[in-house]
Amino acid sequence: MEYIRTAFNATASRYDAQRRWVIPDLDGFYGAAVKAANWPGSSPAILDIGAGTGLLSALLMERYPGATLTLLDISDQMLEVAKKRFSSNPRTRYITGDYSTRDLGGRYDLICSALSIHHLLHEDKQALFWRVYDALNPNGIFVNADQAAGETAALDRQYLQYWDEFVRNGPLGKDEQAEILKRRAALDKNAKLSVQLGWLRCCGFLDVDVVYCNRIFVVITGRKK
Repeated sequence: MEYIRTAFNATASRYDAQRRWVIPDLDGFYGAAVKAANWPGSSPAILDIGAGTGLLSALLMERYPGATLTLLDISDQMLEVAKKRFSSNPRTRYITGDYSTRDLGGRYDLICSALSIHHLLHEDKQALFWRVYDALNPNGIFVNADQAAGETAALDRQYLQYWDEFVRNGPLGKDEQAEILKRRAALDKNAKLSVQLGWLRCCGFLDVDVVYCNRIFVVITGRKK
């Protein structure tokens, strides 16, 4: 995890500017995550796991301006960017730490994550889903906007090729493209979508669903009993 922390500390200042040219259909991907976070009240308690610079949190706060927000991330530099983003919001707190092992810091109505959990080993992903379930209030919702491996090796190769072409056809410089692809190769540990859905059901989540899927990029959700 120290390697992950170092890698994202190094890119914190450039992270937001790169996102649109790294993630295909960025607006659709994040938009689906926000719509899936469908809490009936106006002031949910929200935890953003692997919150980074707060991109997902900012969109959630637009939908729920009265929410209390907790951002949890291993990278202190990424959270420094988030603190500037939410400097005028007194209902925001920040936890720097490894969410694969540390306490999640409370109980929540919504627990969300974007492009983070795929960095964990598969057994750690599954263990985290159990801990997310325990940290949710009754009827609480979990939304994970993340990456998933193709169901077959052939599909996985096609999906990675699609992603490579998107990055290489964008405006990022060659050095930035190389950095992104190198980081992906070193850090990504994608699990199959079917496997991740099974993990959620095993934890006890109801209404487990896929609300967005664009090759590798998926948004999955479940609700606590």
